[in-house]
Amino acid sequence: MIRINLLPHREAKRKQKKAAFVALMALGGILGVAVVLAVGGYNASRISIQNERNLVLTRANAELDKKIAAIATLKQEIEALKARQQAVEDLQGDRNQPVYLLDELVKQTPTGVYLKAFKQDGQRVTLNGVAQSQERVAELLRNLAGASPWLERPDLTEVRAVPLAQSKTGKKVVEFTLAVGIKRPREKDDAKAGPKPGVAAAGTAGVPPQ
Repeated sequence: MIRINLLPHREAKRKQKKAAFVALMALGGILGVAVVLAVGGYNASRISIQNERNLVLTRANAELDKKIAAIATLKQEIEALKARQQAVEDLQGDRNQPVYLLDELVKQTPTGVYLKAFKQDGQRVTLNGVAQSQERVAELLRNLAGASPWLERPDLTEVRAVPLAQSKTGKKVVEFTLAVGIKRPREKDDAKAGPKPGVAAAGTAGVPPQ
């Protein structure tokens, strides 16, 4: 016996497939929203963590900037203290400069040279004197340039022949003016050859020309 199904099975299958498709699309939409939410939440969490790290780094940088500024200020204060200390040491050392100067002039002035006056201006000393000859002046320059541990850089500014006062024969002597630098104790190069500070005898240096 042949059975014939007269129900609209094709329409039922079509509705069934359509319902399955709609359900699948809904499930896919739900899954897509869930993935988007999960990824967004993860990214938001990572961004929040990074923002916290950035905030920590910013605060640390600010603290470092403050420390660097404090160190720079401290260095300036140290340099200022060193400068003041050096100034005090130079001032104390400069008190003995006249002693060193007179002692060196006595030692370095050769025979035949007579110093009439000297004037100190800072670390330069101007000497005025007369000599029996220009060779004596040259010897004085050599002594001041190389043999003296306290005097340096002599500079002859004037030299001329003048008649000797109270000379009946009209004999002439060499009158000169030179400038020489005097070192501070901290600037003295050769400590071994340095003279021991002593008080020079009063009077003029050298032997007056005859």
